[in-house]
Amino acid sequence: MDGVAARGPVAWAAAVVLVLEALGVLFLNYVLSVVVDRQHMSMAGVDPAAMSTGAWVLGAVFALYLVCCAVLLARTALRDRPPGTFGRVVLITCAVVHAVLGAFAVGLVGWTAFALLMAVLALLVLTLMAYGTAHGETGDGPGTGVPATAPTPPTR
Repeated sequence: MDGVAARGPVAWAAAVVLVLEALGVLFLNYVLSVVVDRQHMSMAGVDPAAMSTGAWVLGAVFALYLVCCAVLLARTALRDRPPGTFGRVVLITCAVVHAVLGAFAVGLVGWTAFALLMAVLALLVLTLMAYGTAHGETGDGPGTGVPATAPTPPTR
């Protein structure tokens, strides 16, 4: 399978993984909100109900962000065209978030969480690289947007 034929399934896999991750984030933040509420935990005098609601809302916002990224990836796979500038920026920020979360996860959660986050990061980067830029540049070679002839040197 060449690179062009493999990029669709990679984008689909990344979309599915991001949806599963969004569900996991929702579940984790639900558990955190329940624990905070039942234990009456507070930081700096903040009401435990506000902390519980904040954990739930933050989890929902992050899950929504992941689902939006998954929709962008699915749309990219369906159309077999690279995302536009806004879509690329959103997917790049998603990749950066996964890299930063992976760095934190290694110390706080363990190597398994790090490996899972790096696998998602790899899927995102592979998708972005496979689809190239919005102008169809995917690398060197014919039909990739890279000029076939070498540029001429300036004359004096």
